Amino acid sequence: MAAALSQLDDEIVHGMAIGAVFTDYAGKINCLDFHRKEDLLVTSSEDDSIRLYNITSATLLKTTYHRKHGADRVCFTHHPSSILCSSRYNLESAESLRYLSLYDNRCLRYFKGHKDRVVSLCMSPVNDSFMSGSLDHSVRIWDLRVNACQGILRLRGRPSVAYDQQGLVFAVAMEGGAVKLFDSRSYDKGPFDTFLVGGDTAEVSDIKFSNDGKSMLLTTTNNHIYVLDAYGGDKKCGFSLEPSPNVTNEAAFTPDGQYVISGSGDGTLHAWNINTVQEIACWNSHIGPITALKWAPRRAMFATASTALTFWIPSQSS
Repeated sequence: MAAALSQLDDEIVHGMAIGAVFTDYAGKINCLDFHRKEDLLVTSSEDDSIRLYNITSATLLKTTYHRKHGADRVCFTHHPSSILCSSRYNLESAESLRYLSLYDNRCLRYFKGHKDRVVSLCMSPVNDSFMSGSLDHSVRIWDLRVNACQGILRLRGRPSVAYDQQGLVFAVAMEGGAVKLFDSRSYDKGPFDTFLVGGDTAEVSDIKFSNDGKSMLLTTTNNHIYVLDAYGGDKKCGFSLEPSPNVTNEAAFTPDGQYVISGSGDGTLHAWNINTVQEIACWNSHIGPITALKWAPRRAMFATASTALTFWIPSQSS
C-alpha cells in the first residue's frame, strides 16, 4: 500500500488521501511510531493495547494488552520487535518505563526513576541510548542494556526531548519556549546552546528535528507550530491552529524536511510548504481531533490517530 518515497512536491502532498482505516480501538490512541528501517508501525492506546502493523500491506500483525501498567508513550528500539513503553498506571511503583519484546510479549527490563507520567520518549538513532521526559520535571538518559539511569537533567515545566538524526545532539524543550541543545556525548557539561521562542509562553508539547538536522519543529500546548533553524534558533515560520481541549496536538516534517503536516483541534489536517510558507492542503481527518501523527521514514505515507488509526497515501489522481 505505502509506496517508496519519491521526490515530494505540492501536488503530491495536496493529493494525499486515506488509504486504510482501523477502527477497533476502545479508547484514544496515545502515541504512534514508525520503525526507522522496517515497514512497521506501533501504536499505544487508552484501551491498554499495543498494536503492531505492517504499513506496506496495511495489516495488523499483533495486539498485546498491558492491564497492569497501561500504554502511554511508545517508540521502537533498533530491533523491529522490541519497543519502549511508558506506563499510565502504578506510577508510584516507579515502574514508569518498560522495555518490551512484542515477539513473545515479555518485559525485558524496567527502568525505574521517574515519579510521574512520562510525556516524551525518544530513542537514539545510532546506539542503545534513549531519553525520557516526565511531568516530574526531569529528563533522564538511559541505556537499554542497563537498569540504572545514566544521567538526569532537572528543569522547569513539561519537558519534550528529541535526538537529531545523527545522534550527536539532543534537544530539550521546556516552559516559556526555551530549547536547550546538548552534545549527547558530553551532556553533563550542560547545554551548548539555548534558544527562546519569543512571544509564546505556552509549554512545548512536542519537538522534532528534520532529517537533515537543519530545522526543528516545535508544537505548543495551545496549538502553535514553529519551524526553527537548528543552528541559530531563528524562527523560519509559524502556524496557528484551532486549540482542542484535552488533546495535545502533534505535527511532523516530511522526510525531505520541506513540508509540515499537522492536526488541528477542529478535526482538520493541514500541510504547509516551509519554503513558500503557504498552506497547500487542508483535509477532513474523518476521525476528529488528532492525538498522534507521524510521516513514515522511507515511504510516501503518513499516519494519524484519535480513537481510530488512518494511513494516508498519495491518491491515484496525483
